[in-house]
Amino acid sequence: MNYRHAFHAGNHADVLKHVVLLALCDAMTAKPAPLFALDTHAGRGLYALDSNSAQRTGEAEGGIGRLLAEAPKDPLIDHYLRAVRACRVEHGRAAYPGSPWLLAHALRADDRIAVCELHPEEAGQLRANFSADERVAVHERDGYAAMKALLPPRIGNTRYNRGLVLIDPPYEAQLEEFDAVIHSLREALTRWPQATYALWYPIKLRRSLQPFFRRAAALPAKSALLAELQVYPDDSPLRMTGSGMLLLNPPYKLDEKLAPALPVLAQVLGEVQPQSRLEWLRQAP
Repeated sequence: MNYRHAFHAGNHADVLKHVVLLALCDAMTAKPAPLFALDTHAGRGLYALDSNSAQRTGEAEGGIGRLLAEAPKDPLIDHYLRAVRACRVEHGRAAYPGSPWLLAHALRADDRIAVCELHPEEAGQLRANFSADERVAVHERDGYAAMKALLPPRIGNTRYNRGLVLIDPPYEAQLEEFDAVIHSLREALTRWPQATYALWYPIKLRRSLQPFFRRAAALPAKSALLAELQVYPDDSPLRMTGSGMLLLNPPYKLDEKLAPALPVLAQVLGEVQPQSRLEWLRQAP
């Protein structure tokens, strides 16, 4: 409950997460059928990088600030930067869009979005930020419990066969968070197996993630893809050297779209010995 995304908004981890999120939205909205998106740990959905919280860490300068300054030529990165600029046109030059804002602006009129935030203050701000958007339902509740309660999604008489679940927990419990994540993903895949699931995870010491990767590969998904960005070497004493996205049932050929973008992000955002990784844990037959 002590975590506040406002301290980290726009950092290198956000950049990776949001570039991948928009790539997922692009691929999934290419088909006409409506879809349902669930954001389990949504925060407030919209941030001000000139706030005291953001200024205290200055992390956005090495993330979105650096990327906007260099504006590298890659389609996925360009889409992300255009979304950030659009957010600033609406909300001011220091605004930064969280994942709920990006979902709301990337998805269509007949799509539906549920966003969850457990912290009362953050949930109140989240509700205020999206009060005018009838597509967005705000839930002040635990994100893992929401996965169990809201999936498979049915709103009114509409049952959604297609969808995206974004899971971005704070990892305050360190490696114990992976136990909750794996359990929730296994249950969700049983109830809504055709959905795409996107889990963000921090990289602090790579070898400590190997048990998680083995468990993720054994989940009942058709395919599992890792996309990582590491801005510091693995032996760095820093608390977080990079981050990754575990993508279960990713859209067809998403890996081919991510492949050129990840090295560019590493080159622009990397501090010391940066690297990127795109690897299948399991591919669909």
